[in-house]
Amino acid sequence: MNQRLVKIWLSILLCTSIFGVNAQKLTSYVNPFVGTAGHGHTFPGATLPFGMVQVSPDTGTEGWDWCSGYHSSDSSIIGFSHTHLSGTGGADYGDILLMPTIGAWKLEPGTKANPSEGYRSRFKHENETAAPGYYSVFLDDYKVKAELTATQRVGFHRYVYPKSSVSNIVIDLKHGISDEVVESFIQINGNDEVVGLRRSKGWANDQYVYFVIKFSKPFKKFAVADGQDLIVDGRKMEGKAVKGIFRFSTKDQEAILTKVSISSVSIDGARRNLEAELPGWDFDQTKTTAESIWEKQLGTIKINAPVDSIDSSRVNQKKIFYTALYHCFIHPNIYNDVDGQYRGMDKKIHEADGNHYTVFSLWDTFRALHPLFSIIAPEKNNEFVQSMLEDYQQSGSLPIWELASNETGTMIGYHAIPVISDMILKEQASFDINMAYEAMKKSAMDDDRGLKYYKLNGFIPRELENNAVSKQLEYAYDDWCIAQVAKKLGKENDYEYFLGRALNYQNTFDPTVGFMRGRNVYGQWNPEFDPSQVSILGSGDFTEGNSWQYSFFAPQDVNGLISLYGGDDRFSAKLDSLFSQKPHVSNEQAVDVSGLVGQYAQGNEPSHHVAYLYNFVGKPWKTQQMASKIAEELYTPERDGLCGNEDCGQMSAWFVFTSLGFYPVNPASGQYIIGSPLFESVTLNPETDHAFTITAHNNSEDNKYIQSASLNGNSYVKGFINHSAIIKSGSLEFNLGGTPNKDWAVAKENRPNHSITMPADAKKESLLFMPYEASGKTLFVGKKSVQLKTETPAAKIYYTFDDSPPSNNSKLYDRPFEINKSQTVNAVAIDNNGVQSEVSTLNFTRAQIKRAKARFPKISSTATAGTTYPNTADVLLDATFGTYNFRDGYWFASNDERYSLIIELEKPMWVKTLKMRFMQNTGSWIFLPKTISFQVSVDGKTFTEVGTVENEIPLGQQEIDIKEFTKPCDSKEKIKFIKVNVENIGNLPGWHPGAGNRPWMFSDELILEY
Repeated sequence: MNQRLVKIWLSILLCTSIFGVNAQKLTSYVNPFVGTAGHGHTFPGATLPFGMVQVSPDTGTEGWDWCSGYHSSDSSIIGFSHTHLSGTGGADYGDILLMPTIGAWKLEPGTKANPSEGYRSRFKHENETAAPGYYSVFLDDYKVKAELTATQRVGFHRYVYPKSSVSNIVIDLKHGISDEVVESFIQINGNDEVVGLRRSKGWANDQYVYFVIKFSKPFKKFAVADGQDLIVDGRKMEGKAVKGIFRFSTKDQEAILTKVSISSVSIDGARRNLEAELPGWDFDQTKTTAESIWEKQLGTIKINAPVDSIDSSRVNQKKIFYTALYHCFIHPNIYNDVDGQYRGMDKKIHEADGNHYTVFSLWDTFRALHPLFSIIAPEKNNEFVQSMLEDYQQSGSLPIWELASNETGTMIGYHAIPVISDMILKEQASFDINMAYEAMKKSAMDDDRGLKYYKLNGFIPRELENNAVSKQLEYAYDDWCIAQVAKKLGKENDYEYFLGRALNYQNTFDPTVGFMRGRNVYGQWNPEFDPSQVSILGSGDFTEGNSWQYSFFAPQDVNGLISLYGGDDRFSAKLDSLFSQKPHVSNEQAVDVSGLVGQYAQGNEPSHHVAYLYNFVGKPWKTQQMASKIAEELYTPERDGLCGNEDCGQMSAWFVFTSLGFYPVNPASGQYIIGSPLFESVTLNPETDHAFTITAHNNSEDNKYIQSASLNGNSYVKGFINHSAIIKSGSLEFNLGGTPNKDWAVAKENRPNHSITMPADAKKESLLFMPYEASGKTLFVGKKSVQLKTETPAAKIYYTFDDSPPSNNSKLYDRPFEINKSQTVNAVAIDNNGVQSEVSTLNFTRAQIKRAKARFPKISSTATAGTTYPNTADVLLDATFGTYNFRDGYWFASNDERYSLIIELEKPMWVKTLKMRFMQNTGSWIFLPKTISFQVSVDGKTFTEVGTVENEIPLGQQEIDIKEFTKPCDSKEKIKFIKVNVENIGNLPGWHPGAGNRPWMFSDELILEY
C-alpha cells in the first residue's frame, strides 16, 4: 500500500472514530456507582431528574457510611426501597422495601455475616449494572435477576426468576435507613394489589409515605405480619413492624413485574400517580424513556471534544464530568402528586401551582449547585425557590435543611437567602419578590441559633452557642445577600443595616494569630486555640471544619479580608501556607474533613471557594494550578471517586464549574472567578438561542495556564466573567500554555473585587465588650478582692451594688475593691463616644463551709476517668463556679450511663440543704442528667434518701443554661456521708445531629448548707 493510500485509510479511521464519538450518548459516560465507596454516600439505583422516587438497593442501614442505604464494601443486599438521599451526611428514607426470594418465607432480613438467616441475598459487584434511570443485579442466593427503572413517582421492578413453585416477593415496612416506624399498615386488594402507609420518625421528624403496589401476575398465596407471627391470608395488618409476603409459581426465566407508586398525601394520590405515569407494563420502554429524559437533561452542557479513542484520560474526564452533572440533577425532589397535592410543613394538604420540592441541603448547595442551575436550569431554580417560600408560608421560616416537609435544623446559616437573592439579583425571579424579601428578613431577625447575641453585640459568644465562629461568618454572608436585595428594592435603611451586619465577620478575626478565632461573652479570645482542631457535630467553634478552612470565608468582602491579613502579599502567603500545611486535623472523628491538600479540605464545603482567591491578589496562575490539581487528583470515575460526601450535588457542582474554567466564589454576586478549563470545547445550553461555548486552545494535561483570552472575539484580560455574559449567545476562548503568564489578569483593574463600602453617612458600630472579673472566680471564702476588666480599649467601667442599672453616673471603677459577703455587682463599659456595653451581672457567693487544711471534705466518684474532658471530683469542692465555657476546667464531666459521688465530712454535722449545679449545652452534646438523687448516711453504709430531681429531655431546640438543683435535708441526726447518684438520659435523641451517641453531663460545685 503506497503512502497516499495509507493517509486516506487513516483519515477514514479517524473520521469514523469522530462520528462514533459524536453519536455516543451522554448517558454512557455516567457511572452511578461513583461515590458508593469511600465516604461519598451516593446510591446506584434508578431515578429521574429531581424525581420523587429513587428505587435502589439497600445493603445496610447501620453507621455513617450507609446514609444512602448502600455501600460498595458490602456483598449482600437486603432489598430495594423507593426513597434515597444522595451523598448526605445524615441518614433517612429507605421507604417501602421489596425483595424477591425463593423458598421458605422469612420475615427478617438476616445479617451481613449470615445472610441465609433471613431474606437478604449475596451478590457480586461484577453482576451489577447501573446507568441513568436503570439498575440491575443478580441475586446469588435466589438465582434471580432484579432490574429497576422509574418514572417521576413510580418505581418499576422486573424480577426474572428460575423455575420454582415457591417464588416470593417480600414487602417490609419496618425497614428504613436510621429511622423508626410510627405507624404503618398493609391492605391487600384482590390478588395483584397491595396498598398501605409507612409513617416514620427519623432525621425527618414526621414522614408519610403512602403507596400502591401492583403485580403483573396474580399471587397464589400471601401472608402478613406485625413482628414474628405470620397471618396467612390476612387482608390487612397495622403496626410498627408490618410485612407482607406474596408467593408465585414461576417458569424458568419468567419475569414478574412490580410497580410501586408513592405519595405523601394518600393512597388515592399514589394511585393517581400510577395511573398517570405508568399505566402499562412495558419495562423496556420505561427504561428507554428514562434514558431519554436523562440524555436531554445531561445535554444542557455538551463537551464537544476531545476524541475519546485517541486519549483515554479524556474519556475518564468525561465520565467524571457527566457523572458529576448527573449527581447535580438528583436533588431537590418533586414532592407533589400529579394533581399538585402534597403534605406541607404544617402537615396539612396543599396544592402546588406547578411542582413543590423537598430535600434542600442548603448549607451545601447554595455555594455552587444553585448558581449552576441559574445557568442551565433557571426555570427549575425558580420552582425550588417557590417551594422554599411555600415552606415559609406554612411554617413561618425559610428552610435550613428541609426533608420530606420537615425542618431538620441541620447545619447552620440561613442559606435559602443566597439562593433566593441570586435569582432576584440576576433578574430571573418569577416568584413574589416582596414576599421573598419578607421571608429573608424574618430569618435574619430571629433570636435563636445565636442570632440574639449576633444582633445585639456583633459577635456570638462561643460558650453560649455551639459553632459560634462558623455561624457568625455565614450569617454575615447571608446578611450581605439581604442587603443587596434591599438596595434593589429601594429599602435604604435595611440596606445600610444588613450591609453593616455583613462586616461582622471581622469581629472573629484575631490579628495576633492571623485566624478566625472564638471569643467568649466578654470578648476574650479562646485561650486553647488550635487552628487545626475540628468540631464534631456541633461540639466546638466551627462546623465540620477548622479555623484553617473557615479563616478564608468572607465571600462578600474578599478584599476586606485581604486587608485584615495585611494586604495582597500576606494574604497570598497565607493561602500558600494553607495548601502546604501538614494534611492533618486534630480530631480523629473528623471524617467530614477529607480530601486534604495541606489544610484545604475538598471533601467538605467550607473550602470549596478557596483555590479561587488567588485571583483577588493578582496571582491567577496559582488558582489555575491549584483548581486543576484538585479536580484532577481528587475526582475519579471509580466507586470511591469522591473524596467526601456528595452532599446533594454540591461536590459535583464544584467539579462541573471548575471543568468549565470558573467558579462562583460569592454565589449571589453574579460573578464567576476564572480558573483553568478542563476540556478543549464545551457548550452551555447548546440547543438554545443563548448557547455559550468555552474553548481552550492547546489544552493538555501539562498546559493549564492561561496565556491569553477573548470574549466574543475581543481580547479579555479580566480574572472573572459575569453571569450576564454567560447566559447570552457567545464564546469565551482561552489560549493555554505550560508555564504561568504572570501578566494576564494581574493588574488591579482586571482582578475581581468583592468588597463592602458602607455609605458615607452610615453609623459606625463599634464592638463593645462587657466587663468581667479578672480571676474568673465568683465563689470565695472569707474576703474577695474584685478586679474588673474589659476587652474594649480605653473604655471606662462603672458599677453598682444594688439592683439599679449602672451608668456613667454610677461608681467609676478605678481600683480593685473587697467584699466579705455574697454580693451582686452590675457593671458596664462605656467608650469615649458614650456608647455603653450590655450590663454584666456578676454574682459573688461567699461559701458557707470553710475547708480545713486536712482535705475537708473528702470526695470520690465512680465515674470513668476522663480523657476528652477532665473529671477530677475535687473540682466539685474547689470554691470556684464553672462558667458557660465548659472548657474552663471547673466542671466535672462524664458520659457514663450513671455515676455516684461520695462526700465524707470531717465529722458528723447537721446539714440543712444540698445543692449541685449542672450545665446544659445541647449543641455541644451536654445534657442535664435524667435524674439526680441525694442520699445521706451516718456510717457510710446505710444511706437514707433525701430526694430525687427528674429532668425532661429537650424536644429539639438548642438550650444553653446552668441550673442549680436543691433538696432540703431533714435528717433527724447528724450526718457524715453524702451520696449523689447521677443518671444519664441514655443516647442523644433523634433530632440531635449526634443522635445515637451518649451525651455528656457537666456538674460543678456541690454546696452544703448547715
